[in-house]
Amino acid sequence: MTTQLRQTGPGAGVGAPDAVPRRALFRKRAFGMVGILIALALALLASLAFGANPLSLGEVWRGFWAPDDSEASVIVWTLRVPRTVVGILVGAAYGVAGALIQALTRNPLADPGILGVNAGAGFAVTIGVGLFGLSGVSGYLWFAFAGAAAATVAVYLIGTAGRGTASPVTLVLAGVALAAVLGGFSTFLTLIDPETFRSIRSWGLGSIARTGIEDAMTVAPFLAAGLVIALLLSGSLNSIALGDDLAASLGTKVGRTRVFGILSVTLLAGGATAVTGGIGFVGLMIPHIVRWLVGPDQRWIIAYSALAAPVLVLTADVLGRVLGRPGEIEVGIVTAVLGAPVLIALVRRRKASGL
Repeated sequence: MTTQLRQTGPGAGVGAPDAVPRRALFRKRAFGMVGILIALALALLASLAFGANPLSLGEVWRGFWAPDDSEASVIVWTLRVPRTVVGILVGAAYGVAGALIQALTRNPLADPGILGVNAGAGFAVTIGVGLFGLSGVSGYLWFAFAGAAAATVAVYLIGTAGRGTASPVTLVLAGVALAAVLGGFSTFLTLIDPETFRSIRSWGLGSIARTGIEDAMTVAPFLAAGLVIALLLSGSLNSIALGDDLAASLGTKVGRTRVFGILSVTLLAGGATAVTGGIGFVGLMIPHIVRWLVGPDQRWIIAYSALAAPVLVLTADVLGRVLGRPGEIEVGIVTAVLGAPVLIALVRRRKASGL
């Protein structure tokens, strides 16, 4: 009788069915992580193997593992390796920044580009170039941070003005409006004084072609700090998804989470924009795709986004190099072409993509 009660009691009836879905979900997430790592490895190899200068796989292999003065070795180590490293870094930065913004604002249509964060960083760099003659990533970096932070705060303040809380639609409208205004000012300045702003005209298109290892090493510590902060905030972001009041009742410090979230977005989006000039739609597409795979848990979303976004950036870069031969098409243009249809699909499937 005792044994029978144990098997049919409340604990057995509730706990047993719940454990199976959790194990199945964990296996799905783990297998998905393995799949993304494989995709990242393939994208990395493609970035090294294909480009505007056709090289055989044998030449690429020898040039990579036995560097010398040959043309293949020079192309691999001076052109393809640096842009591959930068692609991985900025891809992870944009992907995680997008996931953070979507979680903090509970807005499934948010990303650094749509909310004007990239435009704010770009405008600040343009001002720095015009007033102080900045050049290079190390010169752009602090202005990009300041512009990204100012744009993030400005969009949130505009979205909450007179309401207390901001709706997803209001934030998107505020971000698009701010991005249009700042982008217009940046373009105006570059047109009235082409010589002064010549260095940033191609930079503003969103490219990793003119970057080097030194650029990657300059921004890497800031991007790493932003990624660490995002991972540490992931548990609190799960609570914020339930609403500020409920999150506070669960012990989450909502204000502190938002402040550190904005700091992380500033480091990630500002640092990545300083290197690339801004690559749009990465932070929008990747968190959505990831959310469909792993569910609403921000810990998994942020980890997945950090690995999946570089796959998109490197793939877009390879497509731009191959399709644009003998020149190339900037990454920002390719991701925009891919991202516009995705944005339309997301708007039409709000229930499937909602937070």
